[in-house]
Amino acid sequence: MPRRPPRAPWTPPERPLVVAHRGASQDAAEHTLAAYVAAIEAGADGLECDVRLTRDGHLVCVHDRTVNRTSDGRGVVSEFDLAQLESLDFSSWHGELPASADLLVSDSPYLAGVAPDRQSSGGRVLTLEHLLDLVADTARPLRLLIETKHPTRYGGLVEKTLVETLDRYGWAGPAGPPATLHEPVDAANPVVVMSFAPTALRRVKLLAPQVPTALLLERLVPRLPRGLLPAGVPIAGPGIALLRAEPALVARLHQRGYGVYAWTVDEPADVDLALGLGVDAVITNRPASVLARIGGKDGPQRPPGG
Repeated sequence: MPRRPPRAPWTPPERPLVVAHRGASQDAAEHTLAAYVAAIEAGADGLECDVRLTRDGHLVCVHDRTVNRTSDGRGVVSEFDLAQLESLDFSSWHGELPASADLLVSDSPYLAGVAPDRQSSGGRVLTLEHLLDLVADTARPLRLLIETKHPTRYGGLVEKTLVETLDRYGWAGPAGPPATLHEPVDAANPVVVMSFAPTALRRVKLLAPQVPTALLLERLVPRLPRGLLPAGVPIAGPGIALLRAEPALVARLHQRGYGVYAWTVDEPADVDLALGLGVDAVITNRPASVLARIGGKDGPQRPPGG
């Protein structure tokens, strides 16, 4: 078997990028337009979402296999048509937004370029296309981290539909983004595709070789103790619990030239740990508080010796 070519040496970022996990999901219902607008207004460097495929072929931003926890409905996401999902209330469970949450987001300057019919989804299910519109129309560069959820009855159709959707926005072609998050954001192509399933990432690599991928990790897997990821995957996404148990993992991954970003980093002690380890990005439900703790966009960066 031929040896892999060496990866470019890692250089530490001034500070980790702060990525809003399902939006500013402590402040607003996860995966709603209101949560993502709140994250942008808080200064988040990027947004994260989970996608699932509906029965009629639409990608929607829903984390769970069912809608039971995050809506007033019941059932498996993949068994709904989009129109059926759009009839459900995806915000009231959180407690701070009524079902008609539109007025809370309609005045945001970040919606100035979004078509009026797409602004009126503050409490409804959010399609991936609506979220892509928000990213494309935001005046400053944003990263968008998209996790494909598996297992699913639709298998590889999820990644196929995702790449086709990204291609319509010009975000799946040869003008790909930087290989790791600590490099300057490329506004021409802001997407990273993530999954816990290496098979899903291989599908993305075959369909859109220029789109970087991230392997999400809850525990050590074969070759990871040596700092190796599957071929073609440039970014590791360890959970914060794994980094608490294996803090040296970040350095090993960086020595191999991989980017590292950690999830879900909410507590102050975990923010400090991630900052000290030199991760490239933190994924958090609390972007405003994390930005404040690490010094925001212009404040202090790495601690001395970090």
